[in-house]
Amino acid sequence: MKNFFTIIGGMGTMATESYIHQLNKRIKAHQDQDYLNYILVNHATVPDRTAYILDDSKPSPFPDLAEDIKQQAKLKPDFFTLPCNTAHYFYDDLQSLTNIPILHMPREAVKSIGVKFPTAKRIGLLATHGTIVDHVYEDEIKKAGYEFVKPTDVIQDKVNQLIYTDIKEKDYVDRQLFHGLVNTMVNELNCDVVILGCTELSLAQEREPIDNLPIIDGQIVLVEKTLEKAIKMQK
Repeated sequence: MKNFFTIIGGMGTMATESYIHQLNKRIKAHQDQDYLNYILVNHATVPDRTAYILDDSKPSPFPDLAEDIKQQAKLKPDFFTLPCNTAHYFYDDLQSLTNIPILHMPREAVKSIGVKFPTAKRIGLLATHGTIVDHVYEDEIKKAGYEFVKPTDVIQDKVNQLIYTDIKEKDYVDRQLFHGLVNTMVNELNCDVVILGCTELSLAQEREPIDNLPIIDGQIVLVEKTLEKAIKMQK
């Protein structure tokens, strides 16, 4: 197969499925051959990223992710996508394993703020505790000149419940909880924009969409960037 990219997914599986669904439905296809060429690595057994970031005595996800990159690099995809925000903790180490570019979801999400919300100054983040602790979004936000708004402990506890208890364990999106979290970030913490920095939250946005508040969905930005690169590549 030529002109293809590789998705390093499975973190979690339903969130990866959402990424692929959003990708495919944006293609104006009239026949099978109009869709994109890609390989999906649904590596569901990669150890939990947040657990390791919070306690490095826990199993590290890096060896599994590194093996995926090295195996897939032998097939010579044009680029990689990594639809798990927390896994970007390992981005530099993974990219060092190959000269094939890996799209950086948090970086692309922050870049999109200036396009979609040009007057925004205060940027809030909803994500796993691991993504909050590893500063991957915070660093990109500050580097771009914005003020970073961290969720309170109470908000983070509720985000953890939504991601792990509701979505990962039960495949259930609590609409009231999800909408309430974004509303609190905007109206109580005075965020001009809220980034959905976890692909489970992107799944929540797909199933129970919020359309009246300023949101940057990291996974949708990755979908848009994937399409841009893949279509250019096919031409």
